Amino acid sequence: MKKLICAALLLFTAAAVFAADPVEGYWVSINEEGELTAGWHIYQKDGVLYGEILAAAGKPRDTIATAVKESYKDFPVSGAVNKMPLLGTPWIWGLTSKAAGQWTNGSIIDPADGKVYKCKITFRKADGKKYKEDTLEMRGEIGMGIGRSQFWKKSTPEEIDKIKQGA
Repeated sequence: MKKLICAALLLFTAAAVFAADPVEGYWVSINEEGELTAGWHIYQKDGVLYGEILAAAGKPRDTIATAVKESYKDFPVSGAVNKMPLLGTPWIWGLTSKAAGQWTNGSIIDPADGKVYKCKITFRKADGKKYKEDTLEMRGEIGMGIGRSQFWKKSTPEEIDKIKQGA
């Protein structure tokens, strides 16, 4: 009986350790005017959180991020950033987990103007009140808590493909 309990406990612990964080997955970014701007893939690699744009509203698939600078401190991809494609480049990087669904100490670049911000991401579970659906709060800050948040909606690869087809 003890072996059975230990095995069950071990399986439960392993499942908890390897379960995906709720921020991981596909999201659509929505600006302050309520307009859908992009489809994102948020993922972990070696315990660090990244985010790549998979589709951008109104932008061709081969758009190059020419508005950004040539380099940024700790950017996760080598090469000239201002020659990288808008789609598939990790514009969010370096976030570390504070707790499940809470990530801090990262960076995000706005590829439209090249500005870089400190980044925090927090998962907001649908509660039927303030959050009608699962929501990702993406907060960009310039320092000392000064910044703004966008509230992104959970998505699917199929929904993001529709954004791609609209470009």
